[in-house]
Amino acid sequence: MAQDGRTWDFQNDPVNTTPSGFSFAKTGHGRPGKWVVRIDADQPTDRHVLAQVDRDETGDRFPVAVADSPIFKDVRVEVRCKPVSGNVDEACGLVLRYLDENNYYVARANALEDNVRLYHVVKGRRRQFAGWDGKVVAHIWHTLAVEARRDELQVFWNGERVIHAKDDTFKDAGKVGLWTRADSVSYFDTLSVNPL
Repeated sequence: MAQDGRTWDFQNDPVNTTPSGFSFAKTGHGRPGKWVVRIDADQPTDRHVLAQVDRDETGDRFPVAVADSPIFKDVRVEVRCKPVSGNVDEACGLVLRYLDENNYYVARANALEDNVRLYHVVKGRRRQFAGWDGKVVAHIWHTLAVEARRDELQVFWNGERVIHAKDDTFKDAGKVGLWTRADSVSYFDTLSVNPL
């Protein structure tokens, strides 16, 4: 039986709690991430967002918040994200075809480097296989999306396709979720997943 798509807006999750329907993990070293629902003052009154707020500067620390379901192979994942702060990194990302904390794809945008990158993480080791250099502004809401069909992956930044690549590292269905690195404090809102 086919699964339907899903959207999370965090409006029914109480502030300063972890959202329901998510599990939390970390690739690499350092402290686990601290994922909590916050109110973002830059949005309409009482707008809830999911924030990663732990500022551990460990360079190979990648906190993830993964939706428990649904599980898809060919999928479009989209989120609104805002890089808030960070000295080592100031990034927000999406994971897909997530098998566990050491095996998944990630597309991430970095406001310190002004770029968007596409990686696969295999046995805990992150390797870039595609990228785009362009403006990523801190303290501003952006839209990041990834489409995966078979071995073809496309990344969209603010509605524009910026990456088109092929990779067959992960061929099976997996979970989707959110990602940050090191001391990135990042806000996320309206995470959606739909089968392709």
